[in-house]
Amino acid sequence: MRLASLPVTLGLICFVLVVSSPYGLSHPVLDEPNLTFMDEIDRLRVGFNWRNLTCPICKTLFTVLDIALLSDDNMERVAYAVGEACMRLHLADERVCREITELFRDDFIRALQRSLLWPSEACALLVGSSCGRFDLYAPWNITLPKVPKPPVVPPSPPKPGSPQNRVLFITDIHWDQAYAKGSSADCKDPLCCRNDSGSPSWRQREAGYWGTYSKCDLPLRTVENLLENVARTGPWDWVYWTGDIPAHNVWSQTRKQQLSELTVISRLIHKHLGPHVKVYPAVGNHESTPVNSFPPPFVHGNRSSRWLYDAMAEEWAPWLPEPALKTLRRGGFYTVEVQPGLRVVSLNMNFCARENFWLMVNSTDPANQLQWLVHILQTSEEKGEKVHIIGHIPPGLCLSSWSWNYYHIMNRYESTITGQFFGHTHLDEFQMFYDEATMTRAVGVAFIAPSVTTYINLNPGYRVYFVDGNYPGSSRMVLDHETYILNLTEANHPPTSSPLAPHPDPTPKWTLLYRASEAYGLSSLFPSDWDGLLRTFQSDDRVFQRFWYLRHKGHVSVPCKETCKTGLLCFLRSGRYDELEQCDILNGFGGDMVRAVRKTLC
Repeated sequence: MRLASLPVTLGLICFVLVVSSPYGLSHPVLDEPNLTFMDEIDRLRVGFNWRNLTCPICKTLFTVLDIALLSDDNMERVAYAVGEACMRLHLADERVCREITELFRDDFIRALQRSLLWPSEACALLVGSSCGRFDLYAPWNITLPKVPKPPVVPPSPPKPGSPQNRVLFITDIHWDQAYAKGSSADCKDPLCCRNDSGSPSWRQREAGYWGTYSKCDLPLRTVENLLENVARTGPWDWVYWTGDIPAHNVWSQTRKQQLSELTVISRLIHKHLGPHVKVYPAVGNHESTPVNSFPPPFVHGNRSSRWLYDAMAEEWAPWLPEPALKTLRRGGFYTVEVQPGLRVVSLNMNFCARENFWLMVNSTDPANQLQWLVHILQTSEEKGEKVHIIGHIPPGLCLSSWSWNYYHIMNRYESTITGQFFGHTHLDEFQMFYDEATMTRAVGVAFIAPSVTTYINLNPGYRVYFVDGNYPGSSRMVLDHETYILNLTEANHPPTSSPLAPHPDPTPKWTLLYRASEAYGLSSLFPSDWDGLLRTFQSDDRVFQRFWYLRHKGHVSVPCKETCKTGLLCFLRSGRYDELEQCDILNGFGGDMVRAVRKTLC
């Protein structure tokens, strides 16, 4: 088949938009007036111009793309066209365009060839529901056992002096092997502060020793310093670690590099926390390369994720028993008994992510993970166990059907699921779950913890949860939590440093930013308390602005008012994706907010 080069070049714009989506990850901090929530989310598209694609153009060009991909002979032509389209649309500079095209092309094109996508479906995915309907993401349902839901008993605070568990939570480390002190923090690439970022020119910032307030990740010394600090401030009953080890240089990563970083960080955690502290990891979206590429188990051979899951099983074997390693090797998820009466379930949230292009082939309960979860929860209910769920991407940001089913499971097993712990956004947030019948009674809360990385414009941080302890009748719920940060201003330029010859603090201090009960005046941290706090945010702007400051780990320069506040309250209320959509539309955003979230979070 012979096709004209220009139509193919234009047709591959859709491919470029999909493969370049991983760059923006967290909600960045803006230093601009009149901030809106959509402005904040829109800035996630670091280094790319997304507004060059309209619905009619997308449908026309994807038709050309479908025809081109009928023949394997066109793959080289397709790859070249992608790079050209990326550069002509100014989505990135030439080097990044070429490298990311080469990295993504084989897996993406194979997934697209197997997907049976029509142009209207592909453009619904890329542009939004106004441009078509993505039938491959149509509603589907998991099956719940025909066992009546037990009566719901509202939780009550434990008696004074009851045992508590102290749980360390780490997420989104994003170690950058190429981090270079003194390099430019304001480079043109999607990730800066690297040895190829160049030297800062006049009025540009430079990379600090311990980290930088910019679109930069962390040097290894900062990660090690964190681990040394938490080792001193233990003991820990156990650790939850929800992924994203590599940096955001997703255009130039290799499997060898990803596995090396997995090994280094896993062994550092084991070294500093010791052999007696159990760590329960979850798979982040940045662990794979290409980023977000997590084929379900029906994909075999070199394109499967076995290269990654097998390495994880090897590195995490000191923490996980063999039955957990077995499901980890198959699909990146597992369950383990933490203590008698408490079980943790680690979900692979990449199977709910729109950015995982393998879900174009089949998005119906990938790897049967949610059906497996139902089986685990039903067994735990029958045994009287409580369950904590950990994962990387919060369920409220998942594909609509996956998110709806998870919400349904959460409602059915609200008495069994006593904690949900996620990361991914890099910010200090939460999302609410309500009873499906009335959507008024709070039944759960998903805690979204802040990142270790600085990306973008943040202090490094970590979280400590205080959980109802190991005794008969324990609720196993979160009773309180604390957030700790490394203040980069003080760490890079301590007061004792000479202004003429500044030097970093050799032993920087990780300090308590806040304790939730004290910061918000809460007597407990049950779902009803967080629901009440949301109402307080609406009525008392002083409390909301304090949340806004803490949400950014103590580094934010402008308040969040009006539409910014309304949009953020939508996000916090919406543990289910379709609720976020409805809140978006009801508040007059016309779908802009949810489209921005869907296109950029990854």
